[in-house]
Amino acid sequence: MKKYILFAIVFCILSLWVIDYNLNKTKEEVDEQTEPVMEVSDEDRYVFVSYIDYSKLLKNKDKEEKQQNIDEMVNNIHNANFNVIILQVRSFADSIYYSDYFPTSSTVVEAEGDNLDLDILEYFIQKAHAFNMKLYAWVNPYRIRNVSDISTITEKSVAYPWLDTENIEVIKDKGIFFNPSSKEVQKLIINGIDELSKNYDIDGLLFDDYFYPNEEIDYENYKEYVNNGGEKSLEDYHLEVVNDLIYQVYKTIKNNNESILFGISPDGNINNNYSTHHADVKKWCSSTDYIDFIMPQVYYGFLHEVVPFADTIEEWNSLITNNISLIPALSLYKAGDKDTYAGSGYEEWVDNFDIIKRQIIYSRNLSHYTGFAIYRYDYYFNHLNYNDNVLKEVDNIKSIL
Repeated sequence: MKKYILFAIVFCILSLWVIDYNLNKTKEEVDEQTEPVMEVSDEDRYVFVSYIDYSKLLKNKDKEEKQQNIDEMVNNIHNANFNVIILQVRSFADSIYYSDYFPTSSTVVEAEGDNLDLDILEYFIQKAHAFNMKLYAWVNPYRIRNVSDISTITEKSVAYPWLDTENIEVIKDKGIFFNPSSKEVQKLIINGIDELSKNYDIDGLLFDDYFYPNEEIDYENYKEYVNNGGEKSLEDYHLEVVNDLIYQVYKTIKNNNESILFGISPDGNINNNYSTHHADVKKWCSSTDYIDFIMPQVYYGFLHEVVPFADTIEEWNSLITNNISLIPALSLYKAGDKDTYAGSGYEEWVDNFDIIKRQIIYSRNLSHYTGFAIYRYDYYFNHLNYNDNVLKEVDNIKSIL
């Protein structure tokens, strides 16, 4: 009888060990250093600098104070061993540079269209290049406002002449957006890209994941397309509209400067790009006519039930069939917070504080990986404004840079 009891105890201990091993297997596998596909010293390390980051440092400041604050931001990024700045230069159909098409952004002046005493993009470029860092211009092509109040569209707005036309759409509780199917809108976007790639010594240009804001924004255009003999479904029509714009943008950039790299930072969930945003990521990743790099927003932990990080980033890597670079965008902002849609991974960002570090290590072994991007500046460099997990995540990231 004692033998059976002893056997049962040993069996239970072994079972508990196996369970514990399986729970931690992903972490151990990620931590295991295999031979990276590239020298870590050649890795590009990007930081997103959004209007949220710079607005409080630049808005309504005099020229000298703007320059001092930009100097500090660029110094911080350089000293932390990052080498690429992704600067949001157009967030709401506006600009933080001297533009013939878009008014000065209210994120840096008191009111949209006010005089800009410093070309902020140009100054960022000069400071970044002085440190041998790269500067990518980040553009939101279709978003005009993130509120649906049309009173925010003043006469200085590029969208003002198009109020009450099919060129723009006001979407309740979501914002105001350009109609992707409008030929006038497409021309405006391409002209803006032409201006940036021709007039500024940028190293890259990035579109983010704001494509179609809803299904109905261009329904009249689609009906006209069908009446003229078009046979595509509405979903395929939307994909084609976005593809045509991306193709024209890519061609415009390369005609001006072959060395400027163009990429897109789409939704990290590949299916969402088709069901919601109408972004044909599979086509972009398997062609040479659309992008130079893909920067998916893989803002998920390893334990996310629907889109776990490891499986998701590997799926993105497998989409690439040419020399397009894979640069995962990583979600430092989630550190210390509960992940609402992660299922059983709900507490992962609360219980762990080395997730970003492990994601970088994991990604370094993918065949098309060339670097990673951190969203965003404020979380990394002003982390004391956030929770303890952010600080710990940053310390762990530093250990591998």
